[in-house]
Amino acid sequence: MDDLKIAVMGAAGRMGRTLVSTIHEQNGCVVAGGTEYDGSDAVGSDVGQLAGVGTLGFAISSDTAAVINSVDAIVDFTSPAATVGFAKLAAEAGIIHVVGTTGFDDVQEAEIAKAGEKATVIKAGNMSLGVNLIVELTRKVAQALDEDFDIEVLEMHHKHKVDAPSGTALMLGQAAADGRDIDLKSRSVRVRDGITGARNSGDIGFANMRGGSVVGEHSVVFAGEGERVVISHIASDRGIFARGAVKAALWGRGRKPGMYSMMDVLGL
Repeated sequence: MDDLKIAVMGAAGRMGRTLVSTIHEQNGCVVAGGTEYDGSDAVGSDVGQLAGVGTLGFAISSDTAAVINSVDAIVDFTSPAATVGFAKLAAEAGIIHVVGTTGFDDVQEAEIAKAGEKATVIKAGNMSLGVNLIVELTRKVAQALDEDFDIEVLEMHHKHKVDAPSGTALMLGQAAADGRDIDLKSRSVRVRDGITGARNSGDIGFANMRGGSVVGEHSVVFAGEGERVVISHIASDRGIFARGAVKAALWGRGRKPGMYSMMDVLGL
């Protein structure tokens, strides 16, 4: 079987360069293109040279449609608006679309789900094995512990992150809500400021911190009377997300069109 040809959306960014390097090192796939926005200084540069892996023979392009139509899969950690556009093109081409972008609104989520009718879309708020394991643990612990245990989701990321709560924090909150069989949107508390009154039993709280170069830290706290259960994950290397995304792309080969998650990829 030929190597899976993968293009990286936003290939000149920090995550994009990590993805290029990871794909280049992984057996069974090759870097076959990269994109950046029109006007970026990176357009025209060799995608491999920017990532520090040597010349690969593919120039970063702003012609997204041409790149998508030339590959088997795209890996995308860009922005919600850009990802929606990529999803439509990937659906038209019938290729694999691995989505690591976070911060979508309901309309954008619906657009990506629509693309899943024609493309193999693998979408997750976090691509790492460890995070997806603690998501499942969170669901099980929430199911086991009743509302005498309050649930709080804490997260910290680097100062350049633009969305909050993080996609991973929302995954963890959703897992907790699923375990309790409650609706996350109606029971989540995103902001606390001023005289808020006592905590409502059964709510799921979120706290978001930003600073420095933190790759990602997440904890789910189950706080009861006289005891706390804490489930945590600390990411110190962006490579864990890139490796998960490449694993997802390879897993997607030959799959029917549809919406999949890292839980599907990992068999969880």
